[in-house]
Amino acid sequence: MTRLNWPNRLTIARIILILPFVICLLNLNTGWAGWRYVAMALFGFMALSDAADGFLARFLNESTALGRFLDPVGDKLLVTCAVILFSIDATSVHGFPLPSWVPAIAIGKDLLTVIGFLLVYAVTGQFLLQPRILGKSCTVVQLAMVAFGLLAPNLPTAVQGLWPAFWWISSTLAVVALLDYVRLGSRFAAEHHAEPPR
Repeated sequence: MTRLNWPNRLTIARIILILPFVICLLNLNTGWAGWRYVAMALFGFMALSDAADGFLARFLNESTALGRFLDPVGDKLLVTCAVILFSIDATSVHGFPLPSWVPAIAIGKDLLTVIGFLLVYAVTGQFLLQPRILGKSCTVVQLAMVAFGLLAPNLPTAVQGLWPAFWWISSTLAVVALLDYVRLGSRFAAEHHAEPPR
């Protein structure tokens, strides 16, 4: 059995930390203000570990298929849990809730992307796992939105007014990234069928 390398260990630790992060969000409005600060600390650690595991994988030349799979999965789990809880009055940051359509678009984009990849596999017999700049940009903005939401009560009033901009930018990028994946999958399937039989 192959031992886990350090980049993969960091990625798995980041995924495990999503659970206490969610617990903090579930308790945001239970009376103790410290829950938000613990959530901020956990989020900060997860963000640093996300950067560190990628750096280590490149520096140590230890990039693996497991790491390439788990890294985006961790990001998607974190974003999904956060945007859902931020859109519920009982678990949102006070004064900074997300409209319900924001998680609907974020989750819908990921679900439709996965369904599209499965359809491509059904048609071609090959998995199309190709990171795209638009998809990565969408994830970065979504994570920035979560960080901003946690920090918002401590920010100047003028800066707090940027909160809606994160909804629109992240949601627009999600739609554009989905369309980009649809175009990529369609082109991949068409090229597969255009290949002469061997």
